[in-house]
Amino acid sequence: MGSAIRSSPGVVPMQLLDLNSCTSSVDYKEEEEEEEEEEEVSSEEEEFSILGHSMYLKRQRDGQLLPSSNVAKRAAVNTGAESRKAAVHAWGNQALSVADPEINDIMEKEKQRQFKCIELVASENFVCKAVMEALGSHLTNKYSEGMPGSRNYTGNEYIDQIELLCFKRALSAFNLDPEKWGVNVQSYSCTSANFAVYTGLLLPGDRIMGLDTPSGGHLSHGYYTPSGQNISAASIFFKNLSYKVNPQTGYIDYDRLEEKALGYRPKILICGGSSYPREWDYARFRTIADKCGAVLMCDMAHISGLVAAKECVSPFNHCDIVTSTTHKSLRGPRGGVIFYRKGVKSRNQGPHPCLGDGTIRYDFEEKINFAVFPSTQGGPHNNHIAALAIALKQASTLEFKAYIQQVKKNAQALASALLRRKCRLVTGGTDNHLLVWDVMPLKITGWNYEKVCEMCHITVNKTAIYGDNGVISPGGVRIGTPAMTSRGCLEYDFEMIALFLLRAAHITLALRREHGKHQKDFLKGLHHNKDILELRNRVEAFASQFTLSGLNCCSL
Repeated sequence: MGSAIRSSPGVVPMQLLDLNSCTSSVDYKEEEEEEEEEEEVSSEEEEFSILGHSMYLKRQRDGQLLPSSNVAKRAAVNTGAESRKAAVHAWGNQALSVADPEINDIMEKEKQRQFKCIELVASENFVCKAVMEALGSHLTNKYSEGMPGSRNYTGNEYIDQIELLCFKRALSAFNLDPEKWGVNVQSYSCTSANFAVYTGLLLPGDRIMGLDTPSGGHLSHGYYTPSGQNISAASIFFKNLSYKVNPQTGYIDYDRLEEKALGYRPKILICGGSSYPREWDYARFRTIADKCGAVLMCDMAHISGLVAAKECVSPFNHCDIVTSTTHKSLRGPRGGVIFYRKGVKSRNQGPHPCLGDGTIRYDFEEKINFAVFPSTQGGPHNNHIAALAIALKQASTLEFKAYIQQVKKNAQALASALLRRKCRLVTGGTDNHLLVWDVMPLKITGWNYEKVCEMCHITVNKTAIYGDNGVISPGGVRIGTPAMTSRGCLEYDFEMIALFLLRAAHITLALRREHGKHQKDFLKGLHHNKDILELRNRVEAFASQFTLSGLNCCSL
């Protein structure tokens, strides 16, 4: 008993003491002896034994409280426990600015950079406030390995509800029948999602076929350097043969693609890319996949927002599997998602289980879910899944459709402004949210131009163009409109952005002429350059007109 007990009529409170335990600690021996002397005065003791151990029964004398044998010690322990609790509470509930001023300072600088910068990286966007709140929520505390209803840990009742709601919204956002399509929302990125698909459906060494990276494809579809070096896990663990665009037009050469696919016989044929500015002919891909017996997979990472808004051709009408990031044009949190067909199969393509009545069913669901967990990753990020559910709900609204329409209008306005000034765009324009500018006719490289833009607080990214020497000296830059559209830019704003981009190109050319082609010498010329400083000031003044969604208002 840790506290004194008041006796009730007819009740004699009792306390059992183990003499062995009282004398087992050398540190407390003298203290215990003093307590025993006090107890002789205040109580009567009756000796007996339990399981061979001598015990004493202490009875309270008439009208007296039974003193605890270690009240002082327990009080000290309680005081120490409360002190420890307070200490944990103190550092566990500090604001970031107090807990880690160094990180907080860097984060504030990054916020200001985003505010003052013209963000034109096609794969970046600004999330809304609700998405940001979910990402920074208590959901990050929970570990939830497995799928809803089948977790490796308890306490996932509400996590299951969130993930199931995310399933429902994912299918609804892309107008998919839940009887014919399933979805996994746990992938950490689209690259992870793609690799999970390969892992689930292929054996090491099996063949895949996707768009060549310099033609606008993505590394996760498999890529070798001209020297034969494997770049991505997709090309390390699986064999890949890439198809390419027509070097004169920049469009995919479907006739050449079919010829290569029928000779190579890939297990998975991949459509979709990271810097292809035109529509995809999914019906033609379906025909080619059926001819060579391949599963047709689309990576719609860049255009998923356009697909949800029905502002581009949907891959779901023809593809077996569709993967995507959840940020970029979809404007959600960073992560990946996998859609897969299920139910009775309508095409006699690929190996799938045959039922007794002769019908063939898709067998993707179990393989893909197992490939995501436990094969390629651990517990899902529950805060991301909740944030994705929010973004998918928004993607089903008329407001989101209007946003995507503006993204496309802004891309067209930017492309037109550059074309009027004799700039060379791959394919001569764009059908979606991005464009690829070939800067080689200006006698500069994508690498040089990217660095100058960054110094001027304009973010673009260099990209290889079919025909140049790719990784060593990419000849193009990829420019996207989703991020600045999220900040409120319209067509006439992108006319101004085009002028900034052209000015940066002229500065790049002047620096190349002055400092030469070597990167080290070129980088030295970027610092304290008057033209760069002048353009940076203009860019910051322009960008600061537009707010950052999801964040408190910034100011210079």
